[in-house]
Amino acid sequence: MHEGVQVSSKLEELQALLAPVVVALGYECWGIEFSAQGRHSMLRVYIDKEGGVLVDDCAIVSRQISGVLDVEDPISVEYTLEVSSPGMERPLFTIDQFAKFAGEQVKIKLRSPFEGRRNFQGLLRGVEEQDVVVQVEDHEFLLPIDMIDKANIIPSFD
Repeated sequence: MHEGVQVSSKLEELQALLAPVVVALGYECWGIEFSAQGRHSMLRVYIDKEGGVLVDDCAIVSRQISGVLDVEDPISVEYTLEVSSPGMERPLFTIDQFAKFAGEQVKIKLRSPFEGRRNFQGLLRGVEEQDVVVQVEDHEFLLPIDMIDKANIIPSFD
């Protein structure tokens, strides 16, 4: 099996397992990242709530998620669990999140090249069905969401 497919299905499994826990605690599960790299594997869970996330919020969610992970044991390697807010360089995971942040500057990295490139930085114009529309200089790109490896808002300090 292709490693990307394994990571993708693992992410889906973790999302299905952990998102309901986060929501039950009164937070939004903004997204989950899992990088399997042997002893340095990392499970990062982003939470959000109206008014922002405090360190205590992260601790509460971390304790609950740790308990679920200990019981369900979905990750077979050693890993570090990190619970945090999306922060200023907010990662974007879903088509709805891309739509919500239309008009913002973004940095997007694709899993594989699209039109000869993997990295795009520009204005997030919005979404069209399952494509993310990004304007880089004077060219608009329609990037299939399933090709996006990582996407973040670029904060502006105007």
